[in-house]
Amino acid sequence: MDLLEDIFAAMRVESALYARLEASAPWGIDFAHQVSARFGIVSHGRCLLDGAGLDQPLPLAAGDLFIVSGGQRFRLMDEAGRETPPCETVFAGRCDGVIRFGGDGEETGIVSGRFVFDAAAGAPLMDLLPPVLHLRLDEERARLLRAALEMIARENAAPALGSRLVVQKLVDVLLIEALRIHCLSGQGQGWLGALADRRLSPVLRALHDDLAAPWTLDSMAARAGMSRSAFARHFRERVGDTPLNHLTGWRMQRARALLSGSRLSLAEVAARVGYDSDAAFQRAFKRLAGLPPGEYRRAAGAS
Repeated sequence: MDLLEDIFAAMRVESALYARLEASAPWGIDFAHQVSARFGIVSHGRCLLDGAGLDQPLPLAAGDLFIVSGGQRFRLMDEAGRETPPCETVFAGRCDGVIRFGGDGEETGIVSGRFVFDAAAGAPLMDLLPPVLHLRLDEERARLLRAALEMIARENAAPALGSRLVVQKLVDVLLIEALRIHCLSGQGQGWLGALADRRLSPVLRALHDDLAAPWTLDSMAARAGMSRSAFARHFRERVGDTPLNHLTGWRMQRARALLSGSRLSLAEVAARVGYDSDAAFQRAFKRLAGLPPGEYRRAAGAS
């Protein structure tokens, strides 16, 4: 299992809701600040995406995919300056998964949705995405991802046996494909972008595969084939953190997953993430998670 696969395996979709927007000019819609991220593909026509920290409206056309991170307010419209009523108003009373609105002019279709991940499991990945991730897909990719989104919309409109699992798996497909394209574009940030770095990628994969190993700056530099000082400098430039801080962050992320999803003792969890001392593990965990591992496990069980 590679790094992205492992992360997605741990990310749990708490909720997902999809709809097909069929808008006719003139039109606009306002998506207020939400905890959930929003994902969409323009199936036909064109529009503008504004807000979410953008300096100017972003033109979108058929085949374009966008992900707007949670907490960002943004607007979609056919032209700049349109009125943009709240999405709650536009969506009110429509339960069939198809939202038709606007006037009688040029038509635009967007297969769109929102999803919420478990905060702790999703943070390492979602925190690295820009406020707006925009990808221009080739015709084949756009067709396949649009079909996946439409299938999710159908599952939400008419739930059947296994619908929740189907939606979860399709969300994984959509996001993995989007992030894979993003990584290959060379525009990824943090460790996500460093996965494309020929010297750092082997180190990141080795750390993630064996968090219990007694990693040091020297052993990481040797894996990268670099001197200690050159490695530390290059790692910080690409990842935005020191190698040891990055390692500790991943260890605590794995510890969270083990505490909430297994019956291992605290000492066993500590050993699995590279701590010989239970006390040292508890101090590190409390510093990053804000509460001791035992309390974290009880809180996770209660939720």
